[in-house]
Amino acid sequence: MEAARVSVSDEVYRFMVSAPTPEQIMAFRVSEPFQKRASELLRKNKTNQLTAEEQAELDEFEQISHMMTMLKIYAEARMTKPE
Repeated sequence: MEAARVSVSDEVYRFMVSAPTPEQIMAFRVSEPFQKRASELLRKNKTNQLTAEEQAELDEFEQISHMMTMLKIYAEARMTKPE
């Protein structure tokens, strides 16, 4: 039986269920292997060399990136809001 591939979404979801503080959300970055993979996909995308599977993977990275940007905006607002 083949082990299930862990996606960038899985990594972010696991982080989020750990109930991070606003400071931890602000500091969060995906792991180095995922950062490298995203860079690789972006390079291939610039030269129109993505397979359909890679395009779907890049789309997932973009969705997760947008979600984390929004979470960081809300976390920063919470950190700067007077109690």
